[in-house]
Amino acid sequence: MTSKYVMAIDQGTTSSRAIIFDHDGQIVSVGQLEHEQIMPHAGWVEHDPREIMGNVRKVIGLALSNADINRHDIAAVGITNQRETTVVWDRNTGEQVYNAIVWQDTRTAPFIKELAADGGADRFRHATGLGLSPYFSGSKIRWILDNVAGARERAEAGDLLFGTTDSWVVWNLTGGVNGGIHITDVTNASRTLLMDIRKLEWSEEQCAVFGVPMSMLPEIKSSSEIYGYGSKNSLIIDTPIAGILGDQQAATFGQACFEKGMAKNTYGTGCFMLLNTGEEPVISKNGLLTTVAYQLAGQPAVYALEGSIAVTGSLIQWLRDQLGIISTAAEVEQLATSVTDNGGVYFVPAFSGLFAPYWKDDARGAIVGLTRYNNRGHIARAALEATAFQTAEVLEAMNADSGTELTELRVDGGMTANATLMQFQANILGVDVVIPEVTETTALGAAYAAGIAVGFWDGEADVVANWKENRRFTPDMDQAERERQLRLWKKAVTRTFDWVDSDTQ
Repeated sequence: MTSKYVMAIDQGTTSSRAIIFDHDGQIVSVGQLEHEQIMPHAGWVEHDPREIMGNVRKVIGLALSNADINRHDIAAVGITNQRETTVVWDRNTGEQVYNAIVWQDTRTAPFIKELAADGGADRFRHATGLGLSPYFSGSKIRWILDNVAGARERAEAGDLLFGTTDSWVVWNLTGGVNGGIHITDVTNASRTLLMDIRKLEWSEEQCAVFGVPMSMLPEIKSSSEIYGYGSKNSLIIDTPIAGILGDQQAATFGQACFEKGMAKNTYGTGCFMLLNTGEEPVISKNGLLTTVAYQLAGQPAVYALEGSIAVTGSLIQWLRDQLGIISTAAEVEQLATSVTDNGGVYFVPAFSGLFAPYWKDDARGAIVGLTRYNNRGHIARAALEATAFQTAEVLEAMNADSGTELTELRVDGGMTANATLMQFQANILGVDVVIPEVTETTALGAAYAAGIAVGFWDGEADVVANWKENRRFTPDMDQAERERQLRLWKKAVTRTFDWVDSDTQ
């Protein structure tokens, strides 16, 4: 029997999904389950790795059942994942030693400040492509080793393993304690502060600085090769697991951004813009990250500049869950269009500090410009516009670092369904915003990586051939108004700086 499909497992920040794609890159079926967001203290965000793994197994079954197929119809499985989220587990028992510490978590900020005091926030940027921040995995591993009783001793004895959630999922699907493979790919490794961005190897020096035993670290692989096969306790027994990409790199791959200068923006829990810079890493001077975009087996790595924004879609969830001014996320557009503009209100959602291009972990969220004239509609509109404004600041930094002006932006993710946001995004950027036919580009990119590895697709050419434009938003705001709006936004951002004092809880 010739396999007709490829499956992608998308282990995200709020849910795990399995999506089955056909050769045209079209969705055949989906299985999805949300997992709990655990917030024990302000600034702490955790997930239960056992719940995640249980949900991964369930969504594989749901996707196969919904498509009325079985593992024999699947040519390969690709994995994409929330990056930086840190899992540490026992190689002998398979048990986690602590909850997964999520990428949004800021508990390691004091340690990061200590490191920055000796050489500045950019002391590791040339080696790793990253500035110092609690965002990345290195300090999260250290926190677990220093704060869980006996963890450091067990790690130094070689009993503990670290991985971002791709590693956790692959290890479990390929057998766990019974021969599970412990790997990651170059894109996820580049988000740890522990990998040499040019050598694509773990750095002994970086590991020593963070106090991470190298025996914990997964083997670094390319983004597209056969790593192993589903074990007998999975629903994908003997199916090749053949692609891994961090979620934002997967979306870049799924958007066919293979040419230097092409860029995409993904609107999810956070917002992440990546600009392909080719086979040489470009070290940012404007608050962006240098990251590995992807690497096909046997080929040079391709690099990207990335602007990471912590809070976009999760701000809409906050309006729903914490404020209760909407009952579903989709209602935000209706509420936002009940007013003609933002009424002078600007919402800076620095709930986890500010990411690109500021990197201020002591910032906190602010709503500014309020008068008695304002109502729920203005708050909703300001929340939507916050996503577009943050993206505009990232693009400004990208243009400065790359020396080129972006001419269009490919976009994907759940918030692209919001036409009001997409039009405002085009207006505030001053460039066309383009939505593809298949907006599940994160999962699609992982599927393509896996399918290319087993010959289901013929390299990047098939990805380019499959990509099709669905809708285009063209700017209709004049330059003077664009500049006025951006000036007021940047003024609002400054009001969030330096909020956290030493005695702030």
